[in-house]
Amino acid sequence: MPRITAVECVLPPNRYAQEEITDRLAELCPIPEDVRPLLDRLHTSTRVRERHLVLPIEKYAKLDGFGAANEVYVDAAVDLGAEAVAAALEAAGLEGSDVDLIIVASTTGVAAPSLDARMAGRLGLRPDVKRLPVFGLGCVAGAAGIARLHDYLRGAPGEVAVLLTVELCSLTLQREDSSIANLIASGLFGDGAAAVVACGDERAGSGPAVVATRSRLYPDSEGVMGWDVRDSGFQVVLDVRIPELVREHLADDMREFLADQGLTTKDVTAWVCHPGGPKVLQAVAAALDLPEGALDMTWRSLAQAGNLSSASVLFVLRDTMASPQPPPPGTPGVLLAMGPGFCSELVLLRW
Repeated sequence: MPRITAVECVLPPNRYAQEEITDRLAELCPIPEDVRPLLDRLHTSTRVRERHLVLPIEKYAKLDGFGAANEVYVDAAVDLGAEAVAAALEAAGLEGSDVDLIIVASTTGVAAPSLDARMAGRLGLRPDVKRLPVFGLGCVAGAAGIARLHDYLRGAPGEVAVLLTVELCSLTLQREDSSIANLIASGLFGDGAAAVVACGDERAGSGPAVVATRSRLYPDSEGVMGWDVRDSGFQVVLDVRIPELVREHLADDMREFLADQGLTTKDVTAWVCHPGGPKVLQAVAAALDLPEGALDMTWRSLAQAGNLSSASVLFVLRDTMASPQPPPPGTPGVLLAMGPGFCSELVLLRW
């Protein structure tokens, strides 16, 4: 079984309390006076205390369209991404030349050449490194990326694979959109990057093993989460039905997934869950009948950095692996995330 040898995460240096972001947003966007109390309530309800932004907050007013925002995205995503990958390789005791495959998942900007190509020289990747840029998976990409590392390394047990997720959600803000979805997103999502180094069976390495994975795509749900692409950029789609879909599908999916490995939810010693937002986390806990405190690490990550889309679940994984009281060795853990499609990705770990 492939092992997750290292996970490293990077946040931009511009850190702001949630209240300051709310105030600045009200100045930056034409928020009607009667909508301001709603904005305050929605931002408070996210349970996000602070977030890191790729730009100093006063510079967002100068972004005058999708092109300008995407230029910032490309430059900053390469910088943050390279920093995260370099740190993860160092933590794993490896160099860029050891990497056989790099997957880069990001859904908050576009780049051609892709981000991996732009950072290859900086990281010292080999000219024959296999590259797989992924767009469109959104919040589920951190879990799906680990699943695809697992698939690859099962067929290449002597190799090293890297997953990079980098999301700059603040650059997608639609300043003329006063919809509920946009107001929620402006209070929930933050910026950051995370990198995972995984090694096949034949490579020496410690860390949790990836035992099994499962993907689930739910019918007739394409419109509940994602982007509508406008001249001004990416306009967020967040449907109120998302928690309902979680409650409807997740319990059966998880039960079948674990049963195939001879397990139940009671056997799981750690839940590494994407911090999709309070209502989603409450739906996950209820659907899986989780014990009190099972998602504490996820709630903490949400408060400290917000929802970082694809990177978020990897922040929770890093914190779980680095905990002073990590899961007992040999016990099962589950990493899970949900995203556009609507879909879920389940990953069974062995600590």
